[in-house]
Amino acid sequence: MTASSDSSPALPLSSSRKWLGLLALALLMAGIGFTVWRVVAGRRGDGAMGFPPASVKIERLQAASLEDSSEFVGTLDAQTGVSLQPEADGRVVQIFVSAGDSVAAGDPIMQLSPQRSQADYNAALASISAARSARDAARAQLRAAQERQAQLQADIELQESDFARTAALVEKGALPQEQLDQVSRDRTVANAALNSAIQEIQALSASLDGAEATLSQTNANANAIQQDLLDTTVTSPISGIVGDIPIKLGDYVQTGDQLTTITQNQDLELEISVPINQASRLQRGLPVELSLFGSERAIASGNISFISPTTDASTQTVLAKARFSAPEQPLQDDQRLEVRVIWAERPGILIPTTAISRLGGQTFVFIPADPEPPAAGEAMPPGAPPAAQQAGPPPQVAKLVPVTLGNLQGNDYQVLEGLKPGDTVITSGILNLRDGVPIQPVPEGSDPSQPNGAGKPPDAAAP
Repeated sequence: MTASSDSSPALPLSSSRKWLGLLALALLMAGIGFTVWRVVAGRRGDGAMGFPPASVKIERLQAASLEDSSEFVGTLDAQTGVSLQPEADGRVVQIFVSAGDSVAAGDPIMQLSPQRSQADYNAALASISAARSARDAARAQLRAAQERQAQLQADIELQESDFARTAALVEKGALPQEQLDQVSRDRTVANAALNSAIQEIQALSASLDGAEATLSQTNANANAIQQDLLDTTVTSPISGIVGDIPIKLGDYVQTGDQLTTITQNQDLELEISVPINQASRLQRGLPVELSLFGSERAIASGNISFISPTTDASTQTVLAKARFSAPEQPLQDDQRLEVRVIWAERPGILIPTTAISRLGGQTFVFIPADPEPPAAGEAMPPGAPPAAQQAGPPPQVAKLVPVTLGNLQGNDYQVLEGLKPGDTVITSGILNLRDGVPIQPVPEGSDPSQPNGAGKPPDAAAP
């Protein structure tokens, strides 16, 4: 017994493709028809067919400054900062600060164990005292020898005078020759004493020089020991913020090891890498604004202060720098931020992004306008009251106006063509609007999604 097969005939493949093509064409025609209906259907008197006015918000455009700007990524570089290194080897016995602390110039950061003790310094001071005493004694001996030399010099002069007088008398026969020999012997003894005093003075002078050198050496040794003791206390040379401290208690550090960093974040310099195709627009003094990633609000502003005369060969960019002071919020060294360089400014107008409609690849805005009167011979819609019986002025309608937009500036678009300062545009509820639809502007602060502007009567929301 054989199984029964499905008796329904299979749809040919070519027929299926045909139906799919017809379906796609129908959807395309429907889309085009909807767009055309949205743009022009309101012009046939939709406002008079009994539809309630749409609650919208309007805004009068003011003259603004349009900016020609470019966005980059920049890195902050603190202009004042130091890397603390020990000036002597030693073991860390105390850490006075923690990472992130604010310190002033001269504040202690770490204490190291000294290689020399206080006893070494006391011994050096004692050596200084002994050397000073030896120096003073040598100086006193030299002074005494110099005084004795002066006396011997006076004796020599006296002996010379006696010798000359005695020699003259002996020559005349007034005195015997023995008297002249005695005076000559005394003069010779005085000269010998003077020569001995001169030699003693030379020796004492050399001894004093040695005592002075010894004193200088002992002073140097004491100063070195004292400096070693002082170098064990690492202090901050500037005021700022303490960085990371990789050193722990008990670590042995040597001269040149990095203990921590002290950074001042008050004065910062921004480094920007500008592509070579925009480098020709760089000028000193151009305004620059900083913002955090994902935020439109500028937190600091400055000016271009430096433009590198060379190009980075690896990135094909030109380095530019800008100075910033007193930002609205704390900034840090090496922080990366969004940077907006403002090349030029010109007068114009800005329009909120919420007011923009896009149809068929073009941009439009809705503006409030008076309804167009019906054409001659055109019948009024059924149920519409005669114009003479309408109470008050006719309601305003939404009018679709094409515009040409520029760059996005904050939350607003720059308007290049289509609007001018003083024009009013509809900024909310545009998804429910089309050309010619009646509108009801709501007061400032009301919710357009609520009937009559958050429950207010129509006359309260009238323009």
